Amino acid sequence: MVVLLGLGLLISSPLFAHHGNSNFDIDKKLNMKATVTEWVWANPHCWLKFDAADDKGNVAHWIAETSNPADMTNLGWSRQVLRPGDHVTVTLQPVKNGAPIGRVMQVVLANGQTLGTRIPGVFGPEVDAPKPADSSK
Repeated sequence: MVVLLGLGLLISSPLFAHHGNSNFDIDKKLNMKATVTEWVWANPHCWLKFDAADDKGNVAHWIAETSNPADMTNLGWSRQVLRPGDHVTVTLQPVKNGAPIGRVMQVVLANGQTLGTRIPGVFGPEVDAPKPADSSK
């Protein structure tokens, strides 16, 4: 029995693997006016896909990760908070190699609502998330 349990853990260990933060430039923040193309609400990370134009008008198709749905819910996000076609302002930490990939720090919706992604002690110097509304009042 112990051998089977050990073998099961050995075989499943890649499922517990997680990427590091070294591919992100944590000292750099990009702010972009963007149009949402997809909001993926899934484990282990939610993903924001969006289009954003550079200074010359060239549109890049970006993909940026956030945390998992449970963390995002605690920070005021939801599965329905973003829809394709929504105009938002995205602040992110880009990857170091220049690809249109990053980690979301905050999103400002068209109505001015700010959604942050800061989880204390994780991801370095990020934008603080606003506190979720107190529903007990």
